Amino acid sequence: MTASSRQWSVVSKNVGCFALSAMLFALSSIAHAQQAKKVPKIGYLTNSSLSAASARIEAFRQGLRDLHYVEGQNISIEWRAADEVAERISNLAAELVQLKVDVIFTQGTQATQAAKNATQTIAIVMTGVTNPVGTGLVASLAHPGGNVTGLSNLYEDVGGKQLELLKEAFPKISRVAVLWDPSNAGNVSWLEDMKVSAGALGIKLQPVELHGSSDIEPAFLAIEKQRLSGLSVLGNGPTNTNRTRIVELAAKSKLPVIYSNREFVDTGGLMSYGPNPTDSYRPCRHIRG
Repeated sequence: MTASSRQWSVVSKNVGCFALSAMLFALSSIAHAQQAKKVPKIGYLTNSSLSAASARIEAFRQGLRDLHYVEGQNISIEWRAADEVAERISNLAAELVQLKVDVIFTQGTQATQAAKNATQTIAIVMTGVTNPVGTGLVASLAHPGGNVTGLSNLYEDVGGKQLELLKEAFPKISRVAVLWDPSNAGNVSWLEDMKVSAGALGIKLQPVELHGSSDIEPAFLAIEKQRLSGLSVLGNGPTNTNRTRIVELAAKSKLPVIYSNREFVDTGGLMSYGPNPTDSYRPCRHIRG
């Protein structure tokens, strides 16, 4: 039986090496089944842009190289990015299926859902998905079933902790804007967690929706107009793609800002609290395909 028809049995929670190791297991099974008749083909699918995910992509490539998988030699990779245009993601997933890739590596809930809708047979390895059970991607964490496996980022209490740190660093803040994407399931969970903690901290939250790049400047104008005293920036397609612009506008606003991951701090942001997204793109050193 080839890897494309396997019923996966494990979904990992916050284990950085798992996603790539699951993919490499699929590839090794495929290569064995094909008996070296062709080079296995990976489909890479993201709702963001490839430039915004450059650090993650480099970690992805380096992880493959560490395990002796080299693009253009013993594997090939089909890169597909929707560049924040949600309507494109389904067509890109369908393209990968038509190209008969052996496994699809997805970044985020939207990309994973599009891949699942496009195929029930090709193995899908997800990363950056906050609630795979709640969004219907898998039946359960212990027994996901179907053709989807990978890494689940369950951000339990992280949103609340983020507010705590912001309040600890800047005790006078009382009204905090939250840049979020309502179509992003992870952002929804994160914001709900923040709402639970906000009351106890004496903070009033003001969610500000981002649906795309064109919403960024208006969002900061709204924040300035409302004279808010703090800002939280959640990770999603629009914010990840526009990290540099958001960090610049946040600095110009002179508001204390906390971000959801260190990529924003690496770009010049003030501080962050959350998982390092590049970790989920690196396999454990001891794993071999």
